[in-house]
Amino acid sequence: MSRSIQALAYARPSALTTEGGTGLLGLETSGGLTPVGREAHPQFFAGFLSSPQAAARGLLAVADVAAARYYQRTLRASLDPVVTAGGDRLRFESFSGCCGVYARLDVLPEGLDGADTGHGTTNVDVNNPLREALSRLSGDEPLHLRVGPDELAVTTLDGPVVEKKVPLPDRWLRGFAESQVITAAFDLRAELSAAEAVRFLRSLPRTTTTAGSGSGGRAPLWVVPAGRTLRPTTRPVPGAVCLPGPERLAALQRVLRHATALRVYGPAGHDGAATAAAWEVAMPGMRLTLTLSPEPSRGFSGEGAVLEALAGDEAAADADLVSVLLSWEPRIDIADLAAQSGLSPQRVRAALTRLGTAGRVGYDAADAAYFHRELPYDAHRAEARNPRLTAARTLLADGAVHLHAPAATAGSGTATVRSGERHYQVREAAGGVLSCTCQWWADYRGRRGPCKHALAVRMARRDRTTTAGPTTTAPSHTTTDSTAAAAAGDTR
Repeated sequence: MSRSIQALAYARPSALTTEGGTGLLGLETSGGLTPVGREAHPQFFAGFLSSPQAAARGLLAVADVAAARYYQRTLRASLDPVVTAGGDRLRFESFSGCCGVYARLDVLPEGLDGADTGHGTTNVDVNNPLREALSRLSGDEPLHLRVGPDELAVTTLDGPVVEKKVPLPDRWLRGFAESQVITAAFDLRAELSAAEAVRFLRSLPRTTTTAGSGSGGRAPLWVVPAGRTLRPTTRPVPGAVCLPGPERLAALQRVLRHATALRVYGPAGHDGAATAAAWEVAMPGMRLTLTLSPEPSRGFSGEGAVLEALAGDEAAADADLVSVLLSWEPRIDIADLAAQSGLSPQRVRAALTRLGTAGRVGYDAADAAYFHRELPYDAHRAEARNPRLTAARTLLADGAVHLHAPAATAGSGTATVRSGERHYQVREAAGGVLSCTCQWWADYRGRRGPCKHALAVRMARRDRTTTAGPTTTAPSHTTTDSTAAAAAGDTR
């Protein structure tokens, strides 16, 4: 697994202290982006939390996920959470080391009291002594929250006194991008009251997932709305939501005593195969969301949801335009962006998808809206080192893609791709979906994004559309030999 080392430098450790009967929670920041550019230790918030105990337990839940691996548990996993200040709220995000669980705590405007919230994104220090102190927090005594150094520290700071060096795998970066794109297709599937939420979540099995497909080698668990609750089932009946590896919801146990509702989000439909889903616990002034990958052994990094957005250049220019119009909004208004940019709403959505692959926007299923943030690492590595994307570009550069003359029926074009000693046929079905004769397509049928052959064909077609004039043919690295498929055949 390709990885680099990320150095996080903090002015001092984050800590929970008490002064004059008031708790003081100081979260230290490291190397973040703000509206004025990059800052070593940005300041985002200094005020009170309306529900201090719920916020403390929510932050612990996000830290639990950052330090956990739900698959191959013996490997190390630890990365400080990311915080984004959106002008009226704070969002704390983390990803599990196995890339299969994404966590986010949204502290909403009604959960913050007494101060303005800044703008920007950075890592925050969540160390073991702080975790222990937050775990001991009881009652609802006033709790002052500071995100970033206080004024005294800013004036006297002459260098970081705490440094952490943590591994940053490329799979982790790709997983962050994939999860944002996947959740943008989610709808609200079920909502439970606080009492039913506690009853349901505490009834879930807590067995450890073993290696293999699905949950411990078993078929994935599903849940279906039944009256005021959810009923587990092993069959993907209509209206069911997938719950693979229910033990991966363990972090929600931290906040159950503060829950006011449980909401479940997922794709509108499925073909019986396991899918991702998001589980949100609502609390006073905040909400904690865990998004699970389709299988415990299957991280978000290989889902391929971002590949179509990265395959061509037509959305890249739109993304560049839209990116300069973003201003750390907690909710991005697509109609407003369309008016400012002169682009259609459809092109704005495509541009936001592209920006999501670089970590520059996230998606909040509860708001059904994107939000602006800039992850504090080189998220473009997720694109540059994506194996399927890299392989597709290599096929294209090697002249391995042969586009056939369009058939008389729209949406039925074909292509042949040479990969090693084999040739694969790629066919376009209704709706523009590309199928392939390779093993990847046979295994997943498009559920984990396009294979490298279909991706290369998509690139070649976009390249030809972009560069060809009214009477020109395909560019030199592709051909339009209508007999190539028959000559090559399907060698699988």
